[in-house]
Formats: sequence, structure tokens, C-alpha cells
Amino acid sequence: MTRALKPLRGVRVLSLALNLPGPAALMRLRALGATCTKAEPPGRDGGSGDPMGQYNPAAYAQLHEGVKRITVDLKTEAGQAALRRALARTDVLLTSFRPSALTKLGLSWKALHKAYPTLSMVAIVGAPGERAEEPGHDLTYLADAGLVTGLDLPATLFADMGGALLATNAALQAVLLARSSGRGSFHEVALSDAAAWLALPRHWGLTQPKGAVGGAHAGYRVYPCKDGRVAVAALEPHFAAALCEAAGVPVGGMATLFAPATHQAIAAFFAGRTRRQLDRLGAERDIPLHTLA
Repeated sequence: MTRALKPLRGVRVLSLALNLPGPAALMRLRALGATCTKAEPPGRDGGSGDPMGQYNPAAYAQLHEGVKRITVDLKTEAGQAALRRALARTDVLLTSFRPSALTKLGLSWKALHKAYPTLSMVAIVGAPGERAEEPGHDLTYLADAGLVTGLDLPATLFADMGGALLATNAALQAVLLARSSGRGSFHEVALSDAAAWLALPRHWGLTQPKGAVGGAHAGYRVYPCKDGRVAVAALEPHFAAALCEAAGVPVGGMATLFAPATHQAIAAFFAGRTRRQLDRLGAERDIPLHTLA
């Protein structure tokens, strides 16, 4: 078995970021080998000062596995002194405060860079630039990006998790720049930018109703079957041909897969088969599909 690469071994990351994007980024950085410390405000009854630790302890525990956690009250002189000691031995600082809050805490990039020239900073904000002071959350950023299409909530926290990956990417950039220049650098990561990035396929029309992966292609849809559902992703010509052959649909050109008659024939084929039969079909015919209850 190949050992997992740890390109950030020896890199020290300190996070002040609460809730989900920051801890999720820290989780990824830890997986890449970084030594990670999380500084949290005091919590009630000796518990975690991160809201995630209160409303979903299981998620909090997984996010912080292998992360050293310390309690630091930044509103006190003792807390500020503890933070300064930690920053003196930190390579990358991760935050998720609004810029005005960072300034009040003495943690603006200008102040930090002057005091710790080799320290890099990854600041997670809601929106970039002047909009960083605006209130918002995952749902509002997804709505702004056109990813909330009905009254149902999105299936997961796309902006938060996408933002965590962008923050991880920014930390990697910071480490590379520091190794070549010997100085720290500042990186702002906006959750709204993460949402906009994830929304690009929709803006390109790919996932719109008339798009190939938006339901217009009969080989890329979710269909009901006899005892559940089946998600089929037979998009490429050879997969689509295998699906059509199994369903008894004449194999033609690409236009065949967009024809209403093809949709109807494939829907009828799936409706008459169980999940077990379809799982076997996918394996035998090399058709990408996944059955669901």
C-alpha cells in the first residue's frame, strides 16, 4: 500500500476560525501533514467555544481529530499574550473573522506582518473586498450564485466546504511563497467566490434542464425503479450505447439520447427492474449507475 504523502510535514498552522469552513480547511491541512493547533474562545461549562462543538459534537470531533486545541480569550491581556506566543512559532494563521473584528483584536494583516514577517495569513471571509463586512452564510452565498433553485435547502454546505478547499489551496500557496521568499503572505478566501466557482457548470448551461447533465440526456438522470431509484451516468458514447443496448433502444447518434422516446424507453426499462437487478446490470455491462432506496 502506498503511504500517504505529507507535503506539509513540519509546517505549523494556527487556526482561530470557528464553525465549518476553517475547521474543514484545518482538517485537510492536517491530512497533508501540517502540525495544526486550534485556538478557541472559552465555552460554557468548560465545553468548546466553537458553535460546532455545541450543535454537532460528532462533526466537531471528526473535524478536529489530531488537532491540538487550546482555549484563548482574545478579549483579555492574558489571552493576547498566549496568542502572541503561539504566533511566534506559527507558519500559517487561519482566521474567519470580519476584517473590522480582526483590526479590533490587533490581528490586521498590516500589524501581523510587521510583528511576524515570516507568518502567512489565510483570511476566510463571506464575500471579497469591501463586501467582507456583510452578514451571510452558506445558504445566502449559494442563493447569490444561483444554486438555490426551489424551496428545498441544498443537499450539503457547498460554499462552506468549497471555501475550505480554497483555504487549503491558499495555505499551500503561502507555504510555497514563504519557501522561495522567506517572507509571509496574505490570502483572502471568500465563501461567495467558492459558491460562484461551484456554480460555473450551471451558468455554462451544463446542469440546466436543457443541458446534457441537467436532465436532457437520457443517460444522465435519476429514474424510479421497482424498489427505489437509480442514478445513471452513461454520458460518454460507449456508456450510452451500452445503456441503450440493455434497454432495447436503437443505438443512434448523440441526438438519440436527447429524444423524448429514448427517455420514455429507458424510464420504462428501469421501472420494471429491482435495485439488485440493476446493480448486476451495471457490473456486467460496464454502465456507471448507482441504486438508491
